[in-house]
Amino acid sequence: MAKELRELLLTAIQKGASDLHLTNGSAPILRIYGDLTPLPEEPLGPEDLKKMIYGVLTDTQKVQFEEEKELDFSLAMVGLDRFRVNVHLQRNCIEAAFRRVPLFIPSFDELGLPLVVANMARKKDGLILLTGPTGMGKSTTMAAMIQLINNERKCVIISIEDPIEFLHTNKKAVIKQREVFRDTHSFPEALKRCLRQDPDIIVVGEMRDLETISTALTAAETGHLVLATLHTPDAPQTIERIIDVFPPHQQQQIRQQLAACLQGVISQKLLPRADGKGRVLATEIMVATPAIRNLI
Repeated sequence: MAKELRELLLTAIQKGASDLHLTNGSAPILRIYGDLTPLPEEPLGPEDLKKMIYGVLTDTQKVQFEEEKELDFSLAMVGLDRFRVNVHLQRNCIEAAFRRVPLFIPSFDELGLPLVVANMARKKDGLILLTGPTGMGKSTTMAAMIQLINNERKCVIISIEDPIEFLHTNKKAVIKQREVFRDTHSFPEALKRCLRQDPDIIVVGEMRDLETISTALTAAETGHLVLATLHTPDAPQTIERIIDVFPPHQQQQIRQQLAACLQGVISQKLLPRADGKGRVLATEIMVATPAIRNLI
């Protein structure tokens, strides 16, 4: 890793930034509590960016980026936080966005999650959906739920992620973290294969397409607990998003499947604190009661 990039990442950690942006023609920019803050550095040029970004890529990643012009991966700093990295082109210049992933997984109390979320995580089967816009802490909440299960239950958890963010250590549970494009070809492929790997709980980093959603619903119906995320703002839009992915002739069947297996939807946002010192988690929770199932 180039010294310049390491110093920028350390600065991001020290300032409590959620993101670091490296952009051509601009000084490095941090996102702190939702606001963009340029660093007092010289603007970065194409050669600066290529040196810093290529310095953390493997030979395989370089080839993949040059072929696909997009790359997602995770980057670890020994003894410090991890980063989820997206490398891309902008006006034919390489750039990157680094999302900070804390080394330690926060507890439910530290996140301010209500007890009902813990009760959902203790379910034995069904589908739990965690939703919200990008950057609103879904990955952190999901990691806290996995950690709770790991502390309390003997089970096999298979987590399919793109890329892997928080690292889990086996406690009571056996946790297998599989990264898309590194450990498996795709979310749908990994999800189908994992049904043969004796899972009790399946974690889907993101339900992006019809095949992934369909397989997740089937897994939830057949005795597994499935935890998944979606980029929807609230429970009603989450239900409609799932159903609308399917062609009209299948939608009634999907409604019935979803009504039968859904345990709940947790929608969340990070809102600015009144004192301006950071952000707090706000959650909207829909528990799948009999009345909710009838409405679906």
